[in-house]
Amino acid sequence: MLLFALCTVLLTSSALFADMNINVPFIQDPPRIDGDLTEWKDLAHNDGLWDMRRITESSFYTLDRGARNRLTDHGDEPHISEDLSARYYIAWDEHNLYFGAEVQDNINDHEDPAPADKRWYFNDAICWFMEGPRDNANERFGQGDNAFCFVADPQPAAKNAWWRHGSHTETYIEEPIPQASVDYRVKMNPWGRSEGDFILEARVDLASTFGKSDKRWMPPQIGDEYSMEIVHTDPDGGDYGGHFMIYGNGDDDNTWRRMVLVGPRQPLVRLSE
Repeated sequence: MLLFALCTVLLTSSALFADMNINVPFIQDPPRIDGDLTEWKDLAHNDGLWDMRRITESSFYTLDRGARNRLTDHGDEPHISEDLSARYYIAWDEHNLYFGAEVQDNINDHEDPAPADKRWYFNDAICWFMEGPRDNANERFGQGDNAFCFVADPQPAAKNAWWRHGSHTETYIEEPIPQASVDYRVKMNPWGRSEGDFILEARVDLASTFGKSDKRWMPPQIGDEYSMEIVHTDPDGGDYGGHFMIYGNGDDDNTWRRMVLVGPRQPLVRLSE
């Protein structure tokens, strides 16, 4: 009886662990990068709305007691339901990763109080931390680790699309994403609701980024395993400000969620009665 119960627990735990994978679909028709996700968001990975309440219920927030998943209050903030919330999208094809976000926010911060390179996190910005290929080594922006960071500023500029990565010899290399490796758009106030709202859409070339950060990287195919964490910064007029930290707990890539490249996804279809 005890052995049966133990086996049941192990099987249940394995199933739950499998369900925690981020399954990123293949996209057959490359989208036009124009700040409108309509043509591909239903074919991408998206696990619903992230807001302050959901963040506080996440294991990562509980793990570090909000030290990194910081929800700051500068004294004149609205109710949390009116502050930051977002949906995040990701897909892939033979050459690229596609990132998208639809964000509702009360304030847009893209004026760094002390402008300098590498300070994307002092602005409203979304950054996808990724390891490819995934391994079991504890690394902090070492070999195979990449971060693609986009400031919520509609002005295309090198400082607004940043790449943090490692290599087989270095860690924490910081540079603008090479122009040939990225195409992105930020559309502000897309719904006419708030000047802080925005849509982000981006394409990042895999070979010239992951291929540079890890010599083991191979062109993507179904079944490949990566790791992913999303960091969404929200200063709201403060200096460093708050973060959403989703699927991970900081720079340690061993805390980032397992991400699996899967085949195309069909959009949900509502059945007629």
